[in-house]
Amino acid sequence: MSDFIRRFNTLRDSKSYREIIDAIPYARMMGVEFCQDEQGNLLFSLPFVERNVGNPTLPALHGGLIGGFLENAALIHLMWNRDSLETPKIVDFSLDYLRPGRAQTLHARCVITKQGKRVAHVLIEAWQDNKDKPVAVARAHFLLATLSAN
Repeated sequence: MSDFIRRFNTLRDSKSYREIIDAIPYARMMGVEFCQDEQGNLLFSLPFVERNVGNPTLPALHGGLIGGFLENAALIHLMWNRDSLETPKIVDFSLDYLRPGRAQTLHARCVITKQGKRVAHVLIEAWQDNKDKPVAVARAHFLLATLSAN
């Protein structure tokens, strides 16, 4: 088990959300936040900051930022919901932009649709004001275990 996974599991068990984000440099740099709702589901947020604007004319959030936010949400969600000896590796990520991300906080939820011994599939949905009007949806496939060369 890596030092990172050992630390992540300890932080997860103590529900140290901020410290988990601080341990993931890209998530920390973006300003990702997360918590659990009343039902125990993870809710991810990307609070608005001016540097996240990609199109100042609208203004709209940068598409790469939205993609990075959703990818990090999927990784954290997967690690939170499974005991692992190693960090899952993303092998495929597809993203559909459905409407512009306005200059305000972006929220996301994830659902693990398949989790086997070697791979996992996660669906991610992002919205702003209304969950029924998503800004983007994504699908992520992760490799959970190192495959042998046999």
